[in-house]
Amino acid sequence: MPRIGRGERAILAVLIGLLVLAVILAVAGWNSAGSADMTRAGWVAMGFGIFFSLVIGCGLMALMFFSSGRGYDEAADPFRGHELSEEKPPETAADALRKQTDGPPIKLVNRKR
Repeated sequence: MPRIGRGERAILAVLIGLLVLAVILAVAGWNSAGSADMTRAGWVAMGFGIFFSLVIGCGLMALMFFSSGRGYDEAADPFRGHELSEEKPPETAADALRKQTDGPPIKLVNRKR
């Protein structure tokens, strides 16, 4: 198992600190509400909001997995999967520059006017 470096430790410490801060703020916010009562309409609205958020999230994740499994997003990612397919990967700017410099040397001429 590789050791954790100083930079990774610093990132981990910052993320744990942010998590602790978020928990502290959540507890303070929960306790500041005190004995606020929510009406039945509030509970219904919160229930619908939670339900539809989950439906939309699950639906989008299902569409993402369906799209990835069927290969619909291959055209959107020019750097993945071309070694297995017959089509040639698109030319990148670095490839175009390499083609320009592979030929005979270009003679530059300075013209005085």
